[in-house]
Amino acid sequence: MVRSGAVRALVRRAVGAATLTVTTALGLTGQASAADTCRQALILGLDVSGSVDAQEYQLQIDGLSAALRNPEVRQRILAMPAAPIQLAVFEWSGPRAQFEVLPWTVLDSDAAIDAAAARIAAQQRQTQNSDALAGNQSTALGSALRFAQRRLSLQRGCWQRTVDISGDGKHNTGPDPSLLRDRMAAEGIIVNGLVIGADNPAFGDTRAADIGELSSYYNAFVVTKPAGFVVTALGFEDFERAMITKLIREISVPILGDAPNATPDTQTQMPVPAAWTNTQ
Repeated sequence: MVRSGAVRALVRRAVGAATLTVTTALGLTGQASAADTCRQALILGLDVSGSVDAQEYQLQIDGLSAALRNPEVRQRILAMPAAPIQLAVFEWSGPRAQFEVLPWTVLDSDAAIDAAAARIAAQQRQTQNSDALAGNQSTALGSALRFAQRRLSLQRGCWQRTVDISGDGKHNTGPDPSLLRDRMAAEGIIVNGLVIGADNPAFGDTRAADIGELSSYYNAFVVTKPAGFVVTALGFEDFERAMITKLIREISVPILGDAPNATPDTQTQMPVPAAWTNTQ
């Protein structure tokens, strides 16, 4: 016959073990939830089609790396460490030429931003197929948007998902970019554009004219409305400034309030979920 004292001891040990298991499980769940919280998934696409020479390619790479290190951009990225930005970068040209530069990366600290900027700065132009070779004039904007859409499908838990596509020319091959734009808009994805005016040596400095025409094209066929927008760069030398301007505008900084009341200047801001307002 088992003594009552021994039975009580066994029960206490069993209850203690069960409590420890539940507490550990809850702790792990809480950690996972905090790590998985994402206020914005932002994917950047850089134009490396045949119209972009080696110097212009490097200006894009260096410009983006410098833009991420810009103090105001950094401040917006780190505005809410508990709900960080997820950043990815790719380069694009023809229908079969989209190459990852930076995989999805959590930007939750200065060190994380510096590491992402360093990786981008070290990128070398990809030439795995004919679509990516210098001189090939394929500009597959639709294919680039489809690539971004697929990457964003991995980030459905983020409060906002944004595509940032840079280019110096109109779509001329592959799927229609407006169809991809409309599909992404239906999923709540915002598409923004950075238009680069480029010189044509045969006709002199045509950057201003290029910017006007290409901006109209991007507004009509590439960016989502009403939330999407276009920023312009007067040549590749102006890319860094334009990228800083665009990142400051498009990186979401949560505010208290309702999204329908947002003004054009705050259209990239979003309301804070109720769970977060209780912690203020």
